[in-house]
Amino acid sequence: MRIQLAMLLLVSLSLGSCKNDIKTPPEASTATSVTSVNKYTLTSFPPSIDYFGAELQNMTYNEGIFNFTVGGEGYELGQQTPDTESKMCANSGKGQHIHLILDNEPYAAKYTASFDYDVADGEHYLLAFLSRSYHESIKTRKAAIHAKIQVQDKKITQIDGISEAMVMYSRPKGTYVGKKDTEKIMLDFYLLNADLANGYGLSANINGEVHTIEKWQPYYLEGLPMGENTIELTLLDSRGKAINSPYNPVKRTFTLKDDEIPTGK
Repeated sequence: MRIQLAMLLLVSLSLGSCKNDIKTPPEASTATSVTSVNKYTLTSFPPSIDYFGAELQNMTYNEGIFNFTVGGEGYELGQQTPDTESKMCANSGKGQHIHLILDNEPYAAKYTASFDYDVADGEHYLLAFLSRSYHESIKTRKAAIHAKIQVQDKKITQIDGISEAMVMYSRPKGTYVGKKDTEKIMLDFYLLNADLANGYGLSANINGEVHTIEKWQPYYLEGLPMGENTIELTLLDSRGKAINSPYNPVKRTFTLKDDEIPTGK
């Protein structure tokens, strides 16, 4: 009996030793980490000259002509913004201007406070804001006008406030030519009734690559290819879902070109 018990104990110890010697293959125990590398980079635009006193007021539209009052110490339409050279991005040679956005259309740049503009009859969402010469919006309440308007026969017949949360696309726009203007592209947008620090989010789909934007400010966009590029901005709710808002998402296409070389013809 003692011999049988000894043999059983020896077998048990042997089996336990074999169990402890079993090794888990590395590929089964180690989680594989995949890091995606973005083609494009978004970095914060450096702080710009402040125009806290700049004002855009008293909008009228009659007989196809918009009239605004532009005021505030230090800001003037048609002037170059003093820190233009340090921005290293596309700049308007005509100087500071008004960005006029109607519905889901690209903005119109206007360098005077009074100008002709054809608005179709009907209801429209309108945003006008003062811009620096390199197209960065002045993001203060006094420097912008936004309204829902009714137009009939080239005249505003009714004007109401905008209550919906909206994102309005501003830049990039059009065609950028040459190394200076194509290396760093400014991404700028305007938010209405939405705070990215309180319940809202914003995504930027750049040629199919999605970036999360956490702060209302302009950004440098780098790494874009020559040719046609597309950006789609989507305003999101607290769950990360696109909100039901006019013109959301908003998409724009723009073009980058190398320096044009004369053909000699």
